[in-house]
Amino acid sequence: MSLNEIAVLLGLNLALIVLVMVGLWTLSLRLKDVSFIDAVWPMGMLLLALATFPRTEGDPTRKWLLLWLAGVWALRLGWHLYRRWRAQGADGRYLEILERMETTRGWGLGQTALLVVFLPQAVLAWLTSLPVQLGQVAIEPAVGGIGWSGAVLAVVGIGFESIGDAQLATFKKDPANKGQVMDRGLWRWTRHPNYFGDACVWWGLYLIAAETGPGLWAIAGPLFLTFTLTKWSGIGITEKAIHATRPGYADYVRRTSAFIPWPPKPRFAPDTENPRRLRDGG
Repeated sequence: MSLNEIAVLLGLNLALIVLVMVGLWTLSLRLKDVSFIDAVWPMGMLLLALATFPRTEGDPTRKWLLLWLAGVWALRLGWHLYRRWRAQGADGRYLEILERMETTRGWGLGQTALLVVFLPQAVLAWLTSLPVQLGQVAIEPAVGGIGWSGAVLAVVGIGFESIGDAQLATFKKDPANKGQVMDRGLWRWTRHPNYFGDACVWWGLYLIAAETGPGLWAIAGPLFLTFTLTKWSGIGITEKAIHATRPGYADYVRRTSAFIPWPPKPRFAPDTENPRRLRDGG
């Protein structure tokens, strides 16, 4: 495909995801809740992979590899987040956004939902999923060592994220754990195994795409996703809410890696013989 054809492909994909998000915005007005966007977001990225598939003539193995891995990731995560939304209802993060925009700008549900939630999510889904769009363009080369390594990384990411979500769900089902900090299983090694798994998936998909010239330029996708998870709307917002409801979370933060799995530090042991060390936390 020529550069102009690739630009048209990406432009039409962007228009498609925007139209889908506008449709979902109208649904949010009926429901008076935007929280289901979390479950829709991975499905939107799968939609872009599917929309790209019949309009490109890239290497068939690479195209199917990208499509299947993106599909498994999106369907599992989308279903998991949908069930969570149905069980828990409106997400406090979005309620806070709606309240803040109404207070500071006088915006109602419709305006905030469209301009702050659904349209930005459309652009971000399009950007993050660049590997499964650009990776389907080139017919050569065939999938090689880097691509298959990326496939392994994506599978590891799906597994890591799935196990972490399952462990957390099991932990929450036990009434004895109410108000407690989940620090078992994968959560003992990283405070956010789900975010780490997400990053592995999309860096893996990028490696599959990066063996081709057009796919190499898709690096903006995993870079942006990693930034989002670690610095923007992922860890920071999630942990802000947890700190307020989990008294032991500060110590968990002190001894546990935020993102990349790493052996935990020893638990905090108060030094009753040295009040200064106790006060300083050292």
